[in-house]
Amino acid sequence: MSLENASFKGGVHMHDFKELTCNKPVITGESPTSVTIALQQHIGVPCESLVKVGDRVLVGEKIGESKAFMSIPVHSSVSGEVKSISEIITPSGVKCKAVTIESDGLDEIGYNVVNRTINDVSKEEIVEIIKEAGIAGLGGAAFPTFIKLSPPEGIKIDTVLVNGAECEPYLTADQKIMEMETDKVVGGLKIAMKAVDAEKGFICIETNKPDAIAKMKEAVKDEPSIEVVTLKPKYPQGDEKRIIDAATKRHVPSGGLPMDVGVVVINAYTSHSIYEAVTTGKPLYERIVTVTGNALNSPVNVMAKVGVPLRYLLEAAEGFKTKPGKVIIGGPMMGEAQFSIDAPTVKATGGVLVMTEEEARPHRVEACIKCGKCLDVCPVFLQPLYLESMVRFDQYESARELKIMDCIECGSCSFICPAKRPLLETIRLGKREIRKNSQRV
Repeated sequence: MSLENASFKGGVHMHDFKELTCNKPVITGESPTSVTIALQQHIGVPCESLVKVGDRVLVGEKIGESKAFMSIPVHSSVSGEVKSISEIITPSGVKCKAVTIESDGLDEIGYNVVNRTINDVSKEEIVEIIKEAGIAGLGGAAFPTFIKLSPPEGIKIDTVLVNGAECEPYLTADQKIMEMETDKVVGGLKIAMKAVDAEKGFICIETNKPDAIAKMKEAVKDEPSIEVVTLKPKYPQGDEKRIIDAATKRHVPSGGLPMDVGVVVINAYTSHSIYEAVTTGKPLYERIVTVTGNALNSPVNVMAKVGVPLRYLLEAAEGFKTKPGKVIIGGPMMGEAQFSIDAPTVKATGGVLVMTEEEARPHRVEACIKCGKCLDVCPVFLQPLYLESMVRFDQYESARELKIMDCIECGSCSFICPAKRPLLETIRLGKREIRKNSQRV
């Protein structure tokens, strides 16, 4: 099996606009005057606050946790005083409690700094450290990483795959961490492999990141169990099941998980965070965020504390050069539009995209011309034009039989549609109605 220019069937090629930030250094913005730490930053049960108004907290100090299995703690990203605990709406539209901390500007460390190697910890200790550090999938899904590294008894994981595709246009945060902290990304992979007893590791990177590929190949040249896989730049190459297909030619079944084919996938930035947590004890409270778009004066990558307002990041990019049409958390394909630039970042916030009014203007929707392009590009082999029609006429059972629930909501169908039909939006509506109907039964 070739490890060069690997790919999968379907998907779309598009201009990636990564040139706006990929060759710029990562800056560290001014220390924020306050942060708002959401107590729900992952898929699973929200945390309960461990602090109260008036408490003094330190950088990396745990300020929220839950006793539920499907949950991870959150930590303060600054040192200072807790000013309020109130309900907010996160950038993902989740309503939850959040802790607002006024920074004292001292950035006093509040976690136990250690000096460990991979040989100093057992696989059980690795999983516990990753849980306590609050590490979630940083590619956007925010799934608790310790659960990925805790396969059920009887499930054999032989491969851990680092997802460095970063196929969403505009975003370059993963690219920068792979170029700047190459050894830490590789180290995180080795730790994850130890946690699940995997014999093989792959680092998968699209060929539009040649510097990251060269550095990774140099870093693993003496690691016989780890190989670099280069991928054709194509969206949605970074989808978990698509990248497994491209790198290993294993196919995750409908409704299945990567571990069903013996694979665990971790994002490149997640791998970096695993390394820092295990070797230094550092919890996840800061990360690189790409702040980009044609409406900004100076698109940039920023090392930012979790919980800073979007407004703070936009100032790091020297503000707007034209009236913004839309602000999106994440990339243009799967990101989420924001109604306020005062919303705080969360752990999974890897990018802030600001589009111009012209770019954000809705397209005129025409009648479907049955060209079939949406069938050609669908990476899950669905039939978006028929699914859209079924949902519009409330034929949900028929849509279910055509596997509408397998849709990964990548938006390739809407992107390619010459009639600019809202295929993805309609399919999302259909999935929501099917879930509601299932709950009523």
